[in-house]
Amino acid sequence: MTQKLIHMTEKELTRYNIIKKLIEGNINGTDASKQISLSVRQVKRLKANVKQHGIKGIIHGNRNRESNRKISDKKINTIEKIVKKKYYDFGPTFATEKLNENENIIIGKEKLRLLMVDWGLRQIKSKKQSKQYYAWRARKDNYGEMQQFDGSYHLWLEDRSEELCLLLSIDDATGKIIHAKFDYNESTKAVFKFWLEYFAQNGLPVSIYLDKFSTYKINHKNAVDNKDMITQFERAMNQIGVVPITAHSPQAKGRVERVFETLQDRLVKEMRLKGISTIEEANEFLKEYIPKFNAKFSVAPQKRNNLHRKLNKTTENMLPQIFSVQKTRVVMNDYTIMFKTKYFQLEQEQPTTVYKKDLVIVEEHLNDMIKINLKGHYLNYKVLPERPKKQIDIKLPALTKKRQSDWIPPLDHPWRKQFIFGNNLKVEQSNLIKERV
Repeated sequence: MTQKLIHMTEKELTRYNIIKKLIEGNINGTDASKQISLSVRQVKRLKANVKQHGIKGIIHGNRNRESNRKISDKKINTIEKIVKKKYYDFGPTFATEKLNENENIIIGKEKLRLLMVDWGLRQIKSKKQSKQYYAWRARKDNYGEMQQFDGSYHLWLEDRSEELCLLLSIDDATGKIIHAKFDYNESTKAVFKFWLEYFAQNGLPVSIYLDKFSTYKINHKNAVDNKDMITQFERAMNQIGVVPITAHSPQAKGRVERVFETLQDRLVKEMRLKGISTIEEANEFLKEYIPKFNAKFSVAPQKRNNLHRKLNKTTENMLPQIFSVQKTRVVMNDYTIMFKTKYFQLEQEQPTTVYKKDLVIVEEHLNDMIKINLKGHYLNYKVLPERPKKQIDIKLPALTKKRQSDWIPPLDHPWRKQFIFGNNLKVEQSNLIKERV
């Protein structure tokens, strides 16, 4: 008669030897409980099971039995068809949420992970250890104390549209997405429009943490010692009272980087399910998606203060000027100014006196309007159709508030008589001197 093999772990075999000594009377129940780290009551149960079933009494009764929570093959086949059709490139966690939300199917994420590996939809990857150590930075205490800002170029609408840039600002204290917007690039104008919308909705944060992209930081070696070499973004933020802080590595602003990783996985697939194919539809979808995202991934801040500052009316009125692209130009001898291959002729009547070689600031506003600023006054001008002919000098010495008149006073005008009388007096004096000599 053949005997059936019994598979036991090392732990179970140790327990059996100790319970066997207990049954033989070599040790008592208290010593046995200490040796196998179980209570006296559990030791008594094991002793009774061994007496009744022998060595099998040590083995758990559910071994080799099917779990009561086992998913039926029929349900697994249904899940496989749905996942391969709609969620083939979803992660297990995200696919689990969508199965529950859209298909009313409940399954554990780890179970689905294993199934997706069996179906060939995922591969088990070994974790890579970073060669460089990065210290963890604690979150800020208050909401609005620091905003982590960045832009991410990606095929957000996959093959339904060209590559777009998602501009994103998250609060460092809470991890919430405060404002997000799709645009075609990360240019100065696009970033200015983004922050004007942010300020109108939330107010002014204390600081903004961002990278050294050319829009935000001049990376030339001479800019280290020359503090006047700043970008349009730095100039605008300094004017409005928000501190821009540049990070030296992507890991330094890791919170916004990780949010981009999550959005590139989840948001792309959400917009695919909704059939979104234009940038306008994508921006409209963000309004309903961001609150759901924040409810799932945000955290509570250490303190409940909101450090955003409200815009006063004076600052609000100056926003179009502050958030304009500003360049310095020189007034030429013929009172023209060149900007972006165009020539602007200053008119003769101006709100302030304008001299040749004056330095003016040309403001290119977000609505494409061009304004020429001199000492806080906007100058009157007209755009010339072509380049003016070069003039070395022009008779007009300066442009003033009032237009110069062509009227010449007559000889008998009181203003001229004083000069005529003065000249006659000098002639008479000279004649007297000659007679004395």
